[in-house]
Amino acid sequence: MQGPWQDHMQLGIVHFMIYPQLLRGDGPILETAKRIAADPFFEVLEVGLINDPAVLPQLRAMAEEARLSLGVGAQPGLLTTGGNLASLDEAARQAAVSNVKASIDRAYALGARLLAFLDGKNSYPGREREEQARAQLVRSIRELCAYAREQATDYTLFLSLEVFDREVEKRSLLGPTPLVAEVAAEIRQTCDNFGVTVDLSHIPQLGETPHQALEPVRDYLVHLHVGNCLLGDKSHPAYGDYHPPFGCPGGCNDVDELVHFLRVAFDIGYFDKKLPTGRPVVTFEVKPLPGGDPEMVIAGTKRTWELAWARL
Repeated sequence: MQGPWQDHMQLGIVHFMIYPQLLRGDGPILETAKRIAADPFFEVLEVGLINDPAVLPQLRAMAEEARLSLGVGAQPGLLTTGGNLASLDEAARQAAVSNVKASIDRAYALGARLLAFLDGKNSYPGREREEQARAQLVRSIRELCAYAREQATDYTLFLSLEVFDREVEKRSLLGPTPLVAEVAAEIRQTCDNFGVTVDLSHIPQLGETPHQALEPVRDYLVHLHVGNCLLGDKSHPAYGDYHPPFGCPGGCNDVDELVHFLRVAFDIGYFDKKLPTGRPVVTFEVKPLPGGDPEMVIAGTKRTWELAWARL
């Protein structure tokens, strides 16, 4: 690929994954965010739970000063509470919706343009009740998109459903990707602030190829995650949806897979789309192994990206 990647996209990183001690919304949020904000390699930081409301204006001011865009992930709020937007139990579904609404409020407080979420862990209820769960999920997403529109001032927040596995760890209702495409088409009929996030690290867990994961949702695609996963050894601490560093022995994704994924994303026109984030966003979702150093993982991730970009 000739020219800088900045001509095509913004690169970001998931804050609560590279610094996993932040997952539940406490810890050195500002200190670690400052490390990313001071690094011109990154243009986007995706944050999650932030329990102290006083942190929000400080984080927003830091990002604005550094010309760093913020995104919000609602996944931690759902995963740490067992939230399920597709729950057949109406009280549980409403609780999950309320959880994501809190993330929407956080996104507006931070000036974020995009919020990513999932339907929930263990949200697939089995074939017999799949259609009921799907109807509940569509209902939840429509309610959330409407809430985001109601809270809008000078812009409207986009909500992006991230595609997860059904059989490995998250065992979510969505994917597989063909079902995601059907649900996305249904939601887009009434919600123009809805899209889809595809994650390279989830593709092996779904048993799909990059083309199978991207082509069916090309019209709804608003966000990409890139990362690794490990499937061969269930006793490995990084087995499943752990997002180990690129180069992790036994991992499914490295430079070759990243190159393939990016080529397909270019082929389907993702990097030519007009999106609420401006230039399309590609976010690294990587996590240190137990005892690992986040700064070394960040450095290794950058080198992996540069090797892949040189081959496009």
